[in-house]
Amino acid sequence: MMDNFDLIRPYNDEEAREALGWVSGRFYVNVMSRYLFPDRPVSTLATVLRNIKGVEDFQDKVMGPAVASVMEKTSDGLSWEGMEHLHRLSASGRKFLLISNHRDIVLDPALIDYVMWKEGVATARLCVGSNLLGVKLVREIMRSNKIITVMRGLSPRETFHASENLSTFIRASITSGESSVWIAQKEGRAKDGNDRTDQAVLKMLAMSGESEFAADFEELSIVPLTFSYEYESCDYLKAREVYLRSLGPYKKKRMEDVRSILTGITQDKGHVHLTIGEPLSAEEIGQTAALKGNARFTALRELLDRRIISGYRLWKTNYMARDIMDGTSRFADKYTPGEMAAFVQYVESSLDKIKKRERPDRDALRNIFLQIYGNPVSAVLKD
Repeated sequence: MMDNFDLIRPYNDEEAREALGWVSGRFYVNVMSRYLFPDRPVSTLATVLRNIKGVEDFQDKVMGPAVASVMEKTSDGLSWEGMEHLHRLSASGRKFLLISNHRDIVLDPALIDYVMWKEGVATARLCVGSNLLGVKLVREIMRSNKIITVMRGLSPRETFHASENLSTFIRASITSGESSVWIAQKEGRAKDGNDRTDQAVLKMLAMSGESEFAADFEELSIVPLTFSYEYESCDYLKAREVYLRSLGPYKKKRMEDVRSILTGITQDKGHVHLTIGEPLSAEEIGQTAALKGNARFTALRELLDRRIISGYRLWKTNYMARDIMDGTSRFADKYTPGEMAAFVQYVESSLDKIKKRERPDRDALRNIFLQIYGNPVSAVLKD
């Protein structure tokens, strides 16, 4: 089933031209064009798509401007630091594996490639779950934008083979010098503000290794990334899901992921910051490799987590949430009383967006919502 890469690899230039030509004729393209380019004719996006020459042309003419437009409309600015690490790796001719925390389904990978594009670094292939690609329009756009499809919803045996295939494709992309790759530190977004790497991701990456533990991870050139959103993407939807899961079995509705994609794109985000961390060194990886068995993966996970957490940019929203959760004014010097009052109102109005029948215990739901913002403070301060 998964003995080749055709099911998971991004489109090449020829395939992208064909796919985007098909996309150009869909009704929703005009809707997207109105949103992204309101001052230009409604046919703008369709016309551009019909004349795309390949993947990089698509990123230059559509994806880069589209991400810039979204951030201009929905944020108070995107900032980043640490780009010197990627410039240094690129100058040496090396491709690398970017591993980040995961807060937004589409924006996280889109912003990573946008920053690389702006900085003149070759953009990365982006690992995205197949559950998000069920709609053909979305699938054709994303596979034309360097998306690697991570197969979901498989049997245990199929999952093993799919993981092995994914691992091989990621490693081959990097070691061949063909492309850098981005992957989230775990399947699914962090819905409680706790960013922790899933060891299963590291074990998947190790499946394609042909040498010793240290050498296998060193050749991936792992670069930790950290996203910090002032206003968390889909915050009330995440709180709702965590709350409902606490009450019993939870099954996503058919269009729930699509709703999260659209909400994440259009929701106000405040400030957004990306920290590009120091790549994991051979010495650090060697120290984890000196351990035995599963302890090696645990140590590597903890190393990656420390690097990601150290990259947090804490906002006023984080400090206010932490003080509300603790019933203190420990961080009162980080915000004004007026800002606190506005944040409390924001929390309550966000909870109001959830159907009443889905929030019988508003206090419990509120606490979950606040954890999304408050937990990063505890992670940074280690308390």
